[in-house]
Amino acid sequence: MFKTSYRNILHFYLPGIIAVVVTIALVIYPKEAFEAALNGLSIWWNIVFPALLPFFIFSQVLIGLGVVHFLGVLLEPVMRPLFNVPGTGSFVMAMGLASGFPIGAVLTSKLRQQKLCNKVEAERLLSFVNTADPLFMFGAVAVGMLHAPQAGPVIAAAHYLSSISVGFVMRFYKARPSEKEKNKPLENKNILTLAFEALVKARKEDGRPFGRLMGEAIKDSVNTLLLIGGFIILFSVIISVLDLVGVVALFSSGFSHLLSLIGLDTALSPAFISGLFEIDLGCQFAGTVQGVPLEHRIIAVSAIIAWSGLSVHAQVASIISPTDINIFPYICARFLHAALAGLYCLLLFGPLGLPVLRSARTLPVFLQTVPQGSLPFWYERTIFMGERALGILLFLLAVSLLFCIYKKIKAKTGKTPARHF
Repeated sequence: MFKTSYRNILHFYLPGIIAVVVTIALVIYPKEAFEAALNGLSIWWNIVFPALLPFFIFSQVLIGLGVVHFLGVLLEPVMRPLFNVPGTGSFVMAMGLASGFPIGAVLTSKLRQQKLCNKVEAERLLSFVNTADPLFMFGAVAVGMLHAPQAGPVIAAAHYLSSISVGFVMRFYKARPSEKEKNKPLENKNILTLAFEALVKARKEDGRPFGRLMGEAIKDSVNTLLLIGGFIILFSVIISVLDLVGVVALFSSGFSHLLSLIGLDTALSPAFISGLFEIDLGCQFAGTVQGVPLEHRIIAVSAIIAWSGLSVHAQVASIISPTDINIFPYICARFLHAALAGLYCLLLFGPLGLPVLRSARTLPVFLQTVPQGSLPFWYERTIFMGERALGILLFLLAVSLLFCIYKKIKAKTGKTPARHF
């Protein structure tokens, strides 16, 4: 009886109560809610929409043309041993690391819908490919919020190192001995031939003319971005209302005890509580707090970026809802990612002793990193992300080819009969 009652409270009564409270707060604070909605709309329209739309469209086009299937065969020797996911996950990984939230979730959902990975593999992949983009960390956070361009490399290094570490850990999630056998058919065959065969087969199975493929990719991408924009605006309003009614301050007082235990300045509590809900607001709080050492603020924003906020989690949950992917492993991975990001920052500051916090640093005169809703920024951002994604894919491809060459040499050496004199 207790379990049934507890489940009713958690799944039925509590969401209804929260919705009623938020609605009442919107009536009480209409001006603040309207301004928060405008701020969320501005972020989505000026930055998120133009930055992600090209990548959403061309990602779906590449899947439809069979290019992702081609890369999947070539990069299977790398992705399977390292992360226990199919080679097609390399494309999702490259796009996620280069383009930021939530393109990793979008492409993982697409792979699952097209049966290019199973349920467990999709959950492993989702756990480490849905990351922040480098321009957000170098520009919006380091330059725009912390006013410390030299902090950008630390934040990015900690974020991506912790992301890869999460991928290594999640490779053991529901691992089965049978998965080790998936690479064996590739050992005695020409991997390049198999890759081209996979491309042709995928294109034949898709069968859509290029015009239709492009049109559906644009339609689906715009619909997905509208969904993302709705979540950004909604959570912008919710966080503003929670701040006005004192919820953020209430939770901050309790969270300060945890910060004191791990040695961080307790003045960062509001930043962590805000970052629990929304990544941009949490980082902004951490950047503007006074009297806190820069090292502590960098650790805070690193953990907040890795956690990514309930706003991003809601986007991911909505994106993967048409599939059978479970959101729970993703949430657990975000906790691990946040803890590791903070830990890597400590290592970069301490034992490694990198001189990243020196005030003197040379930057290109015309480098534009702070997000601005202008055509030059959109163009530079697209080129920047595209180069990073291509670089990651080429690196993985080179490692995969070296691995295949090594396997072939090892196989030939092992099969050569010993000569007796």
